[in-house]
Amino acid sequence: MAIWLTKDSKVIVQGMTGSEGSKHTRRMLAAGTNVVGGVNPRKAGTTVDFDGTELPVFAGVADAIKETGADVTVIFVPPQFTKAAVLEAIDAEIPLAVVITEGVPVQDSAAFWAHNVVKGERTRIIGPNCPGIASPGASNAGIIPADITPAGRIGLVSKSGTLTYQLMYELRDIGFSTCVGIGGDPVIGTTHIDALRAFQDDPDTDAIVMIGEIGGDAEERAAEFIKAHVTKPVVGYIAGFTAPPGKTMGHAGAIISGSAGTADAKKEALEAAGVKVGKTPSETARLMREVMS
Repeated sequence: MAIWLTKDSKVIVQGMTGSEGSKHTRRMLAAGTNVVGGVNPRKAGTTVDFDGTELPVFAGVADAIKETGADVTVIFVPPQFTKAAVLEAIDAEIPLAVVITEGVPVQDSAAFWAHNVVKGERTRIIGPNCPGIASPGASNAGIIPADITPAGRIGLVSKSGTLTYQLMYELRDIGFSTCVGIGGDPVIGTTHIDALRAFQDDPDTDAIVMIGEIGGDAEERAAEFIKAHVTKPVVGYIAGFTAPPGKTMGHAGAIISGSAGTADAKKEALEAAGVKVGKTPSETARLMREVMS
């Protein structure tokens, strides 16, 4: 079992014929993902060969859904075209849209987030500026390497792509149900709380790793949710303990001001909710190992 992405998921790729889209489509196929086609209006009606697998190219997301039954789209298009691509996916009511693109203007992210709300939130958006979602041994939608870890019973939600990979590697002997990289932009479609709720409801997830970072109050809000609604053990890590105040560190959302948004403040909030918080990724993995043993 997994959350949101399973072995039965049918995946299309918006931007499949571009350099990044084609590279990662090939990787997703190699991981066993059921990729059923791509979208490029200028190349509609053609096919693309991926090492012997011929995938059709459709004019739009709605056409792809009609012809293939696709229920997941992974979006690899340049930032200036991302808003239009996500709006198209929302209008087609595809259940899951994974937006990999980095550098999407915040106003564009806010616009497609608001459009999704108006449309009844029939589409779950993950990202933008994220590595995607992987359910080891079942399916992989995005750029998370498929060979880091086998399937297991830990759920992982993270703002950081590289820290997602590191925790997957450090806990590879235990394995993961699903790993979700939600992205670190100020406006994102899926939050820590969304993933925490899904993992709490998933019978095949026994414990949760939550990776946050400095800036904003998402982790504090997640701590409140954990305290009220999560009964499974949660282990956390906050990136940026040594970040100087007032500096933008990596992600656009990772800005701290005074004591607000600091790693220490987030750690304190999570620990007050019963979350064990590591000071380093390796310590976080050790804490999870103790939980699982």
